Amino acid sequence: MSNITENNRNLDPKYDLDGKPPLKEAIPLGLQHVLAMFAGNVTVPLIIAGALGLTVGEVTFLIQCAMLVAGVTTLIQANRIGPVGANLPIVMGTSFGFVPTSIAIGSQFGLSGILGASFVGGLFQAVLGSFLKPLRKYFPPVVTGTVLLTIGLSLLPTGIRYFAGGAGAADFGSLQNLALGSLVLVTVVFFNQYFKGILRMAAILIGLVVGYVAAIFMGIIDFTSVAEAAWFSIPRPMAYGMTFHGSAIIAMLILYVVTTVETVGDISGITVGGAGREATDEELSGGIIADGLASSFAALFNAFPNTSFSQNVGIVSLTGIMSRYVVSVGAVFLILAGLVPKLGAVLAVMPQSVLGGAAVVMFAMIATSGIVLVSKDELNQRNLLIIAVSLGLGLGLGSVPEALQHLPQSVNLIFSGSGMVVSCIIALVLNIILPEEKKTIIQKSAVKNSKAMTKSEVTSV
Repeated sequence: MSNITENNRNLDPKYDLDGKPPLKEAIPLGLQHVLAMFAGNVTVPLIIAGALGLTVGEVTFLIQCAMLVAGVTTLIQANRIGPVGANLPIVMGTSFGFVPTSIAIGSQFGLSGILGASFVGGLFQAVLGSFLKPLRKYFPPVVTGTVLLTIGLSLLPTGIRYFAGGAGAADFGSLQNLALGSLVLVTVVFFNQYFKGILRMAAILIGLVVGYVAAIFMGIIDFTSVAEAAWFSIPRPMAYGMTFHGSAIIAMLILYVVTTVETVGDISGITVGGAGREATDEELSGGIIADGLASSFAALFNAFPNTSFSQNVGIVSLTGIMSRYVVSVGAVFLILAGLVPKLGAVLAVMPQSVLGGAAVVMFAMIATSGIVLVSKDELNQRNLLIIAVSLGLGLGLGSVPEALQHLPQSVNLIFSGSGMVVSCIIALVLNIILPEEKKTIIQKSAVKNSKAMTKSEVTSV
């Protein structure tokens, strides 16, 4: 980086963690963060609600809750309260990683079962955050990457079902649905590849808008529920209540371990990409604690588990803008969106094929992120075996749940609801019990000695 650029960073408050740029700059920069995560945040309640057969009014309410919770939890992450919060420009939102398991739990225990398991799981993650340092060694890239890869691949069938019009739709697989889904998909790819800045970052949102407008001209959207929705209301907490089931809670606890690993990566990505330094233990611990408590808070307000959004980490890395104030401004917009039910109603009537065109891309990108993460570890025989066994059993049992039909119902829910749970358990266990290859041990020793020698040379100078 040139000296001029570095000096500009030192003088410009938006590059400083505690800097407060003027509102004329903070507002568009904050909106940029909102645009990057908006589609992902509302897609999760849309998918889960669709799978559970909820009404349009219920979908509108869930979207409203998701927006409000994302805004509140983002404020907490960006502005630490005691030990809670990373005090970094982190944007929170509803996590895709919980979708398959949430659908499995909801199909058996209803929405209250999902919220109850999420509430307990969030408290569990907060405890993990308090003991993060000694646990980090159990989550190398080969483990976290394999889990991410499984998440993305296991979600793809759901994306394709939406692409074709939604499971159970009378016109499932019709040319009209396929055309709408394809239009969204092509739009996302086009803006991602041929534009820069906010247009590229908001490619998914733009694709959804294009598909939505096309659906209006095709006359397949009914705006009756939008007209009936209120302009302003405060979401009522515990609207669906909570029920607690052992099998559902265990499945959620495993996913919260996975989420903890993902959040560690996001926090590290922000400090390295935006500030050129490693994350401190305080930032990591505070971020994980906030992640967990945010998910418990979300359950109280009828929203699904919340976590840091990786796409916003990419914005910080790309722009170098570390201002927590900028992210806080964006959080205010999220809260306002959560208080306007008409906005949720507009999104709730979106055709499922439009959502599917974007979902296919988002789910596939989760899988490719897992590939990138896995490649950070040496792909020797040991690590390849961990990946192979974890993917084989995880995706296999996730695709053929009837293979476990003779197991107790509680066990069946934990392991057949989602391939992610199986993959996570197997990857963790194999990474612990399989000995490292001798070549890897020797290489690590050489790197350690090299670092020690460099440190000694610097000290002597």
